Amino acid sequence: MHHQRVLLIIAVCCGLVSLLSSSQAAAAERPNILFCISDDQSYAHTGANGDPVVKTPAFDRVAREGIRFTHAFCDAPSCGPSRSAILTGQHIWRLREAGNIHSTLPAQFATYPDLLEAAGYFIGSTGKAWSPGRLEPGGRSRNPAGPLFEQRKLRPPHRAISNKDYAGNFADFLSQRPKSQPFCFWLGTHESHRGFQQGVGAATGKDPQRAVVPSYFPDHPVVRQDLLDYLVEVEYFDKVVAQAIAHVERIGELDNTIIVVTSDHGMPFPRAKASLYDAGTRVPLAIRWPAGIRKPGRVSNTFVHLSDLAALFLEAAGVQADPGMTARSFMSDLKLAGPIPQTRKSNRAFIAMERHDGCRRGGKGYPCRALRKTNLLYIRNYHPERWPAGDPDAAVCARAIPFGEVDSSPTKTLLMERADDPAFRPYFDLAFAKHPAEELYDLTQDPDQTRNVAGDSKYTEQLRAMRQELTQYLVQTQDPRETGGEVLWDYYPYYGRRVNKDWKVDARPKQ
Repeated sequence: MHHQRVLLIIAVCCGLVSLLSSSQAAAAERPNILFCISDDQSYAHTGANGDPVVKTPAFDRVAREGIRFTHAFCDAPSCGPSRSAILTGQHIWRLREAGNIHSTLPAQFATYPDLLEAAGYFIGSTGKAWSPGRLEPGGRSRNPAGPLFEQRKLRPPHRAISNKDYAGNFADFLSQRPKSQPFCFWLGTHESHRGFQQGVGAATGKDPQRAVVPSYFPDHPVVRQDLLDYLVEVEYFDKVVAQAIAHVERIGELDNTIIVVTSDHGMPFPRAKASLYDAGTRVPLAIRWPAGIRKPGRVSNTFVHLSDLAALFLEAAGVQADPGMTARSFMSDLKLAGPIPQTRKSNRAFIAMERHDGCRRGGKGYPCRALRKTNLLYIRNYHPERWPAGDPDAAVCARAIPFGEVDSSPTKTLLMERADDPAFRPYFDLAFAKHPAEELYDLTQDPDQTRNVAGDSKYTEQLRAMRQELTQYLVQTQDPRETGGEVLWDYYPYYGRRVNKDWKVDARPKQ
């Protein structure tokens, strides 16, 4: 009997050891995650996406060895809200204060890095992580993208480029990772956010004549030069990505690492960043993951919100998503061997905007929502009486600049200085004029979205269908602007820098 009991104990212990070993093996097989995000880069501006000037070998490699998405959209064309959506896997209208830039991200909203850390991942970030805003009012004590690694500095190649050694900081993170722990790292550069070193594009050998000028800008030397200067910073981000990939190769874990390369929203130009047009919302997205992507080199037309990445990362790690997430994992798209089918849920994107940079009296934003489908873009503007690009009066802007939702730039200055020139006025209006309550664009005829056809009788049925579909989704996902809930974005605190010391947010109205 004693002998049998000993054998039973040994068997149980062996079983526990086997179970522990298999658990450790499963943990070891969980993929690492390297998330690389630029600041203010539109979809068009990578080599793989067709730009004839910019050189992005790292992005192109990830696309070539993985999968490239042609319809990836940010959840909001504003830094803080977009990053909050990515981290939480939720649309910005569900995130309270985080729907505004220069705000906070309330601790009540779970983030994928925290969930991964609780499941055994080693997490960290460098550069521009969740930003800009203040964490303490939201009840957080560290950046929700992960603890910051930012000790290393370097001498940047051009003025206006950060001196942060992003890739060096990532190497420090890897050196501190405990053995056997998978990692999740957020590598965010400040590039290609303004300002830029003027003339650096031409100085580095870029030909202004090859710059692609969108139809919502005048074809002018100032615009061409401005675009080239922007592309220099896009290329700098790409070089950082290449360095980070090399670090993963060096430790021998490239094949078990999900590498994502994207941007938080579109380029810092008029009618782009802080607008719901494609130049502000459609972003580059390429993913490399040999263990999870079948038939690398594919191009997917599936519509993806950047917030969907949270659900993808959690599924890849075998971690349960938070119940509040509206994100959907697109893991099945990665694993398909053939063409990716279009479904009703995968051929549309929902994008939103609330307060951007405090450039209206009393802290008012420009609330709007958009439904983007393959051939149509529908935009609903809740307060068309407000200036979409910010008030023309600099005195009512926290930044003390006219049309302050649009970053200062040579292109912006050109449009403002030539506003009374009949040849320039249409471009000025596209950038700064007020919008109607509804906008509809036919992308088959108007890919740059410059001709609003909402009032055209030929589009009556499409307008009705898009209007209804947007409303249904917003109600389903509990957007207070459609459900009759309390709408507070105009009254949340603004933690950005006030150049205009008299600027303040109106007090919340009493109920």
